[in-house]
Amino acid sequence: MWLLAGLGNPGPEYAPTRHNAGFWVLDRLAAAWGAPLRTDRRARAETARADVGGQPVLLCKPLTYMNESGRAVAHLARAHGIPVERIVVVHDDLDLPCGAVRLKRGGGTGGHHGLDSIAAHLGPEFGRVRIGIGRPEAGGADAVVRWVLGAPRPSERADLDRAVARAAEAVEAVLTQGWEAAMNVFNRR
Repeated sequence: MWLLAGLGNPGPEYAPTRHNAGFWVLDRLAAAWGAPLRTDRRARAETARADVGGQPVLLCKPLTYMNESGRAVAHLARAHGIPVERIVVVHDDLDLPCGAVRLKRGGGTGGHHGLDSIAAHLGPEFGRVRIGIGRPEAGGADAVVRWVLGAPRPSERADLDRAVARAAEAVEAVLTQGWEAAMNVFNRR
């Protein structure tokens, strides 16, 4: 079984923000796979099950807020005996240009608090589907917080919509073809 976690913050006030790009992808896939998400109070997440190309997949949208995402992901991984190598995390990435999609296995977290939390609970060897949201043009840490928790400008929205669709395709490629084949397709410049 695979565990697919889309990262974001729960609640309508966060729904349109850049930081919820992982939720956008998970919602898209849940709808495409006919897998309605339901609240799992024990996991503190919205979850669903799907079969993708013969692969069982557990979908997860943590309801713990971004900085505690590892609690929900680790709970589900342990409860279902899913090894860290079969965990795919979809998330926003400040270090990629707006609309870019890249795949990565293991490594550092780039200061992303959701990834920090998952790595603290499970180690860093999980896979990632990264959605570029770009960086603010100026300012320090406060500007970054306002950026990730802000809604994309209309000029960025079309790029992000395309990135969400591409990230969903990337997830399906990982699940059905494996990491190497998916990275060869989706990490091309």
